[in-house]
Amino acid sequence: MSTFTPTFVNADPGRPGIALVSISRLQSLCETIAPRYAGRARFFSVREGYGAAVTALQAHVDAGSVDVVLAAGSNGAYLREHLSVPVVMVKVNGFDVLSAITRATAARPGAPIGLVLHETISHELADLGGWLNVRLTQRAYRSVDEVRTAVNDLAAEGCRVIIGPGMACDLAQQAGLDSVFLYSLGAVEEAFERSVELARVSRQKESKRVRLNTIVAHLRDGVAAFDDAGQLEAVNPAMLDLLGLTGDRHRDNNRDRDVPAELARTLGPWLREAAERGGAAEERIEQIGERSLIVNCVPILEQGARSGSVVTVQDALVAQRIDRSLRTSQRPKHLVARHRLDDLVGESAALERVRRLARAGAAHDATVLLTGESGTGKELVAQGIHNASRRRGNPFVAFNCAALPEGLIESELFGHEEGAFTGARRGGKPGLFEIAHTGTIFLDEIGEMPAALQSRLLRVLQEREVMKLGSGRATPIDVRVIAATHRDLHALVERGAFRADLYFRLNLLQIELPPLRERRADVVPLARHLLSRGSRQYGLSEASIGRVLQFLAPLFERYAWPGNVRELENLLTRAAIYLGDAAGDLDRDIGPDLLALFPEFDRMQREGGKDPLRIAPNAHAADAASAPAAPRITPTRDDVAKALEQCGGNRAAASRALGIGRTTLWRLLKADDA
Repeated sequence: MSTFTPTFVNADPGRPGIALVSISRLQSLCETIAPRYAGRARFFSVREGYGAAVTALQAHVDAGSVDVVLAAGSNGAYLREHLSVPVVMVKVNGFDVLSAITRATAARPGAPIGLVLHETISHELADLGGWLNVRLTQRAYRSVDEVRTAVNDLAAEGCRVIIGPGMACDLAQQAGLDSVFLYSLGAVEEAFERSVELARVSRQKESKRVRLNTIVAHLRDGVAAFDDAGQLEAVNPAMLDLLGLTGDRHRDNNRDRDVPAELARTLGPWLREAAERGGAAEERIEQIGERSLIVNCVPILEQGARSGSVVTVQDALVAQRIDRSLRTSQRPKHLVARHRLDDLVGESAALERVRRLARAGAAHDATVLLTGESGTGKELVAQGIHNASRRRGNPFVAFNCAALPEGLIESELFGHEEGAFTGARRGGKPGLFEIAHTGTIFLDEIGEMPAALQSRLLRVLQEREVMKLGSGRATPIDVRVIAATHRDLHALVERGAFRADLYFRLNLLQIELPPLRERRADVVPLARHLLSRGSRQYGLSEASIGRVLQFLAPLFERYAWPGNVRELENLLTRAAIYLGDAAGDLDRDIGPDLLALFPEFDRMQREGGKDPLRIAPNAHAADAASAPAAPRITPTRDDVAKALEQCGGNRAAASRALGIGRTTLWRLLKADDA
């Protein structure tokens, strides 16, 4: 029965374990030296050899309690071939042999000496026999039976003293011969030093390996490592699951043995491709069974030389979920639609039609084209459609196609890679289409988009993918497009100024927003809503709101509202600021002061022939409501020039004074110049 006796056990289980294996006299030397190293390692005595020693050690090796085995001779050679832990051999050097010969000649002067060595004999000793005046005969052995044969042969040849390992010495004594133990105390001490150091290093490596395997085992991505010959070194459970190699291992005991072969079959083509390319194979999309997997294969380099490969596999669906989460968490806070369709104020039939069409468009992902004059609320409707759709909560990105030069528009919409052009942002930049992924992008003033970019936009709408400047790979996107324009795109198409195919792609669901002059019944409710919204900012009471509405009543029915809702809000703000300051003097005639503040009154007086400024301050709005509606008044170049002069050339101030947007002012100037 084999024995595994922990003769010298250190109390600290974190210390490495060393098994001392011997079936003869070497064991007593080991047990003599072991206490000196008790602080550095734990020692176990195994009084078995060969197969019996392997049986006694295997369970403890598997459990990790034995890191190194110390043995000698053919027993050590056998253990080295059959155990997975390092085996340190007690080595016999020339001084050990000479010392043993000296002791043998001292015990039996002039007697023939037999020397039993493991594996090979020493030709140098044979040459020195004459110089030493010793009759020395050598025999080599590789197994227990060969030891017995060697001793018998030496005895038959007349040798009276046998020098060799413990078993040879025991057999010599049984034959009536003298013996000298070959291994010296110094040789065993040197083997202990090597064993302790090797055990320490092995324990550190094993600790790192276990730590790394624990980390890798908890990864969601599959990981497998191969050596340079393509043999599997490590694999985590996620890899087996993703490749469909997991099964009921209780029913199939050969499953573990089949895994390396199945992995090699599945991953072999990627390993060979990476080896042929001499580099990494990254972000390959492969279909394994019913799963789409993202595969990466990268080389392992040690001291500049390739020593293996690592294959990682990720479920494409998981990657898509992570991508959506990242886009959502990293989305800028301003990319949010604030308005809803309920924010459209008014009960006119024209506005109700807009609400109805907008809700119908929101229920689907169809592209929507919003048309209407400047200031009619196209962006508000676009935000309302977004918030009424299934994309609410995802990005809402607005971009004015007339706001930037052509080169910047392309970079803003589609993004760029690092180094794509001079001044490109380090690391590149995602375009607005990518930022709007899973949400809505609102392209305002689409009619102003340069012709060169219309084809790129058309491709995005058709293929649902964008390609950054300087990139050779397209990025899929999921974006709902809402476009808006104040221009007649159909007329632009007929003149060749706008691509017909892009127009038909955009004009899937067209919603025309009515100008304010066509829904005059909504003006007063809308004005009251706008004033109430800004009451806190301007310190307006209900009485002040009523006075503002009363003062602007002549405009509500007679004015053409060229700036639409934007102009109405502009006038209300000016009136709120001025009348809020004049709240304590309600009876004073403020008409003269308003000539400069409200040039709209002056234009309406010239067009209509009636002086609205002569209306008493406390008159009711209904008194002016019966006046006939004036025709639409569009600012002329003279109006623009006069406003610019009064505002010191400030275009923003001039636009506000005229009640039009800056884009409209710029267009009027440009059109007159042409």
